[in-house]
Amino acid sequence: MLVDSHCHLDFPDFAEDLDGIVSRARAAGIARMVTISTRVGRLQDLLAIAERYDDVYCSVGTHPHHADEEDGIAPDELIALTQHSKVVALGEAGLDYFYDNGSPEAQARGFRAHIAAARTTGLPLVIHTREADEDCARILEEEAAKGSFRAVLHCYTGGRELALKAVSLGLYIGFTGILTFKKSETLRAIAAELPPDRILVETDSPYLAPGKFRGKRNEPAYVVEVAKVLAETRGVSLDEISRQTSENFFRLFSKVKA
Repeated sequence: MLVDSHCHLDFPDFAEDLDGIVSRARAAGIARMVTISTRVGRLQDLLAIAERYDDVYCSVGTHPHHADEEDGIAPDELIALTQHSKVVALGEAGLDYFYDNGSPEAQARGFRAHIAAARTTGLPLVIHTREADEDCARILEEEAAKGSFRAVLHCYTGGRELALKAVSLGLYIGFTGILTFKKSETLRAIAAELPPDRILVETDSPYLAPGKFRGKRNEPAYVVEVAKVLAETRGVSLDEISRQTSENFFRLFSKVKA
């Protein structure tokens, strides 16, 4: 059994093939899928998908690319939206300095609002961070000092220092198909070093198809390829990685039915 802890089933790439996507994931042994929110204003689209399939859940949040568009959403508003049984996480929220799609100020405000909602609800926050290691670490430390919260740094591509800082704060690290790329030696070294109880696998589909599927549309079934490389990187069997990452998922996403 594996879990795809981060996909985007509401994206147009999947619109004409959603039943097939879910069926192929099930056939590949993917027991749960979490379709991740990028705009609070589109939550109903995610809920429609999550309600359609028993093994699909969703989050609610604002991606940093849309931080200006949804600037000012308060923690209380996010908290209210998590009452639905299929909403099992907050985010994805965080910092992205690679693209100029959201002002740093709005991104930081949104990041902190999502952390506050995660702290209050006990639900995990899905964190997007890219080219923002120092500011991300600083915000995580400052917010952790106000009270603990649960989170995963998804699609990890940052440096070793941020990964270890996150783990020291009790957070998790999620790996995607990027782990399988030939030039990802540094990322694999980080993956090999992390504690076994802090790692997750995901696709971030429809993006970042792993290995032999690179260049094609990604989908949840392909999380198996990420798990294979993670197992090889850590020197354990695929069965062991499947067990570890699934246990970690259900521990972190504790609202999801095991």
